[in-house]
Amino acid sequence: MGTPEFAVPSLKKLVDNEMNVVGVITAPDKPKGRGRIMSGSPVKDFATEANIPVLQPTNLKSENFQKELRNLKADVQVVVAFRMLPETVWSMPPKGTFNLHGSLLPNYRGAAPINWAIINGEKSTGVTTFFLQHEIDTGSIIFQEQEPIRPEDNAGTLYERLMLKGADLVLKTMLAIQTGTAVSHEQIVGNSIKSAPKIFKETCKIDWNKSSEELQNFIRGLSPYPGAWTNFGDKIFKIYKSEIADTTSTQDPGSLQQSSEEIHVFTNDGALKLLEIQQEGKRRMDIVDFLKGNKI
Repeated sequence: MGTPEFAVPSLKKLVDNEMNVVGVITAPDKPKGRGRIMSGSPVKDFATEANIPVLQPTNLKSENFQKELRNLKADVQVVVAFRMLPETVWSMPPKGTFNLHGSLLPNYRGAAPINWAIINGEKSTGVTTFFLQHEIDTGSIIFQEQEPIRPEDNAGTLYERLMLKGADLVLKTMLAIQTGTAVSHEQIVGNSIKSAPKIFKETCKIDWNKSSEELQNFIRGLSPYPGAWTNFGDKIFKIYKSEIADTTSTQDPGSLQQSSEEIHVFTNDGALKLLEIQQEGKRRMDIVDFLKGNKI
């Protein structure tokens, strides 16, 4: 059960290792591109090429869908980047339903664990497999694998590594369930657990009153998608890449200093040097190319 690109390597890993994948459940087709052509999800595309039956329910509580699901007679259900399941679905297979999550649970439960780990300045994160239960991301943990967060990482680069590491963990989990050696344990929740709520447009607005380090992490954590943004004058700009500038200037946060090849934006303790930006209605550009024909 999965929809986006993040789920494809896990499915491929199971297929390549001769697991009997009896069906794939993914989101309904959606219009994409300028032509608004109806297109399937990345998971559907892979499953179709691999000749795996595909179900695309609009309602997971539908009796017809649940009947089709029961008819697949799956021993285990694997969830990677899918929707919240009703208990009648996740409790259906005899060996349970497990989920792959892009963090070291119980930290960063929620929809955007990769983004928030970088935004919060974490030095490491990881992937977790766990059995589903009622509350989201709270089930008993089967396996975890740690992954360092590098200073140069953004959400995109970390996503790529966790996607592949997660696929290996899904296979490891499946083999353990298959051989009866999977031992799970309850999540231990302390007082300092960090969450990973869904990110909205307003979440991505830059507050220049924060420190340079906080803002550098914020921009990294939202790049390349959905992108941190700010207003310069009456224009909206997305900022995809920056670095902390070597300055001790105390100009007002949010004010600019620009030359023919550089733009610095001041923070509450220094400044960020902008490296890649996108003005609304224009393409993403590195700052030198942008300044050849534009000025903020």
